[in-house]
Amino acid sequence: MATPTYTVSGVKASVAAKLGKDVFGVEVANHQLVKQAYEAYLANGRANLAVVKTRGLVRGGGKKPWKQKGTGRARFGSSRNPIWRGGGIVFGPTGSENYTIKVPVAAKRVALRQALSLANEANKFIVLENLASKDGKTADMANLLAKVGVTRDTLVVVTDKTPELVRATANLPHVMLVSAKYLNVFDIMNAHHIVMTTDAVKVVEAWLKPTPKTTKETK
Repeated sequence: MATPTYTVSGVKASVAAKLGKDVFGVEVANHQLVKQAYEAYLANGRANLAVVKTRGLVRGGGKKPWKQKGTGRARFGSSRNPIWRGGGIVFGPTGSENYTIKVPVAAKRVALRQALSLANEANKFIVLENLASKDGKTADMANLLAKVGVTRDTLVVVTDKTPELVRATANLPHVMLVSAKYLNVFDIMNAHHIVMTTDAVKVVEAWLKPTPKTTKETK
């Protein structure tokens, strides 16, 4: 599967890179697994900060509003009971909730292959023969991305995140730098362009290539 390929200077290469069908060209019958991995990424990164005050935590309410008997009204022991204004909250978040979603490793890899295949089908991929930054200048990186036709949210995939590359991309809006083995479904699906180096393509293919099934010999 050929895809647009560019040199380090942003010139279109004479030979287009090929993306392996086992990783970048799998058939996606439905999007259920991709959706599950996408939601798991969001859930596992959720900050559990919401906490409400129960009737025991709301300030005040120590005095009984009125005596137990003889008033003709319903009995109440505190003005901070949940059915009164200013009272505590019932069944609210306590800060101890667990929102994590576990996805098996094998399912994660299948979801990644499907997400990469969907991105390839949408022509999101751009391959660079190499990507390096000697001095970490943002302007040089911006010029290179402009030459290869990157205009919107971009995911730049390299083998190693060097300090120079991190500095060159840190101040570019809508550009995210990620190592090849740290790809996730969320970033892939949200990117409008995915710029990968040829070495990063090899790393991803070696990492996500499905292992052949072994058949037991029958006696």
